[in-house]
Amino acid sequence: MRRYRLAVVTAALFLTVSAWGQNRGWPTFGHDAARDGWARHETKLNLHTVGQMTLLWRTVVKNKPLALAALTAPVVADGVETRAGRRDVVYVGGSSDNVTALNAATGKTIWRRKIGGSLKAPQAPFWLCPNNLNATPVIARRRGLIFVLSATGELYGLSLGTGRTRFGPAPMTPPFAKTWSLNYRDGIVYTTISQGCGGAISGIYAMNTRHPRRPATQELLVQHGFGAGIWGRAGAAIGANGRIFAETGDGDFDPAQGDYGSAVIAAAPGSLRVKDYYAPLNHSMLTTYDLDLGASSPVWFPWRNYDLVAAGGKAGYLYLLNADALGAKDHHTPLYVRQLANDPRAFERLGIWGGLSEWMDPDGRAYVYVPIWGPASKHAPAFPITHGAHPDGSLMAFEVARGAGGAPTFRPAWVSRDMSVPDPVAIAGGVVFALSTGEDTQQTVGSEVMYTGQKTLSNAQRAQASRRAELFAFDAHTGKTLYRSGDAIPTFTHFSGLAVADGEVFVVDHNSAIYAFGLPAKKGKH
Repeated sequence: MRRYRLAVVTAALFLTVSAWGQNRGWPTFGHDAARDGWARHETKLNLHTVGQMTLLWRTVVKNKPLALAALTAPVVADGVETRAGRRDVVYVGGSSDNVTALNAATGKTIWRRKIGGSLKAPQAPFWLCPNNLNATPVIARRRGLIFVLSATGELYGLSLGTGRTRFGPAPMTPPFAKTWSLNYRDGIVYTTISQGCGGAISGIYAMNTRHPRRPATQELLVQHGFGAGIWGRAGAAIGANGRIFAETGDGDFDPAQGDYGSAVIAAAPGSLRVKDYYAPLNHSMLTTYDLDLGASSPVWFPWRNYDLVAAGGKAGYLYLLNADALGAKDHHTPLYVRQLANDPRAFERLGIWGGLSEWMDPDGRAYVYVPIWGPASKHAPAFPITHGAHPDGSLMAFEVARGAGGAPTFRPAWVSRDMSVPDPVAIAGGVVFALSTGEDTQQTVGSEVMYTGQKTLSNAQRAQASRRAELFAFDAHTGKTLYRSGDAIPTFTHFSGLAVADGEVFVVDHNSAIYAFGLPAKKGKH
């Protein structure tokens, strides 16, 4: 395995929000490269119709859950040419190293593919290193491809309509690394790595797929050892200012040596060289207490004349940063910082996990939505709108507003009803869709991690202690509950995300089932 610190991506990288906004599907985790979770063109689901939602279909995918993993977050392509005609198609990767394409209207399987090589993992799977397909795939709609990263580190480009291999397989990451959601722009596929699984060093990995016969892999390694993992659910975010943003986990912080533990980094698209970084003043404490910033993915978004990044992590702190000058001149000064959760400094069960999301209403007001595990901190701001106690978790909403000197800051908007381990949200038609996953997130028994050597103890214990997942819909301005799915989902969901497309919300669970919630069909129509 190569261990060089920085390498070159051989293409320039650009991103325009409008380009992503033209896609009526849900091509990647968080909908777009910026990871804002906003389905801009969704019109069927809105404040007036969402209360009528119901479960449209449920399909159990042929896939065996392994080490808490089951299905990746769903992605959706609209108007795909299949053998049965033009269809909207929803895709999921599976822990059995497979990819399944389903008719988004009916849930019927269109095709299914097994991917990956014959290499044997160096250790038995457990919840930290599941040794399976973990990264949510990404759709390159104009190329008619879905890119999928196998457990053995090979990148495949599969036909959207048939599942046939049209790119690769090409080695992209070390085998059995813990990889996270793929991102895509201008022919380059990105992923992030954490936890040192398979001996992989943490960082951002990229592959230029524009020359199928000569695909080139690049790496940005962010720590000499196996720390500084980038394990936010969405992986890296790509901003319209042409930079790649990621949050790193516990590890040494020494920029002069290329170590960026417990920081938010911005990398150049051409070289993957670190262009900028923000390190909280308490970054040493974060690393000491295992309070990874890398537990969450940032979101990039524009606001008036600013490019902004919102970030958070296990410690429960929310940060607002200038995307063009992270941390200002000293790299330690954010536009806003406030602790929202995790007063005990617990490394499990509490804080901000998964990823943040953003929405701009028709009047140009921007909101950021933060999934919170556990109760609010005593240092959290007072919210003008609340919806009862939330000991298990909640969704907190903040409006971007003018602060001192006209610079952007956060203004608390609302906090939701109680939720159990919420996932990153999706926004459409003025509605915030959020999944209360129900997962038991305990990682230790006493002072020991819930596995011993090659034998894992955590999977059955955590599954047994978990509750059922439930889908909620909230008013994006007030947090009022507009819909809840009740007992439609019989089990929990582990580390996933939602997709919204053409009037449907797609959810997965630990039983390898995918659900479509939407508006009931009118009489005479199917």
